[in-house]
Amino acid sequence: QAQLVESGGGSVQSGGSLRLSCTAPTYIYSSYCMAWFRQAPGKEREGVAHIDSEGSTFYADSVKGRFTISQDHAKNTRYLEMHSLKPEDTAMYYCAAGGSRYSSGGFDGCSGMDYWGKGTLVTISS
Repeated sequence: QAQLVESGGGSVQSGGSLRLSCTAPTYIYSSYCMAWFRQAPGKEREGVAHIDSEGSTFYADSVKGRFTISQDHAKNTRYLEMHSLKPEDTAMYYCAAGGSRYSSGGFDGCSGMDYWGKGTLVTISS
């Protein structure tokens, strides 16, 4: 069973920053679309940041300009850099891997997620 291992969650005040990490087996890291999803209590799961195997990225409007995906190929690790955090960013964050979706406008995010991490909790206080 492939494993995606997340880390980096925690509690910070509004306006602060956090970095989440997701480490994947090589065959997933190099070939799959990887994304960060989040789910807050009582809300639907939301895909917030996606990166395809070529490095193209896609961000949800709710985090655009505040969240960025970076990567370390030597460590098979992708990071979600989160800045200007808001209380509404509070959620369990999951790393996942699956297929890529494209349109005439380019990369539209990941879909059909095959692998999921266990999640890491992010809490933002006001």
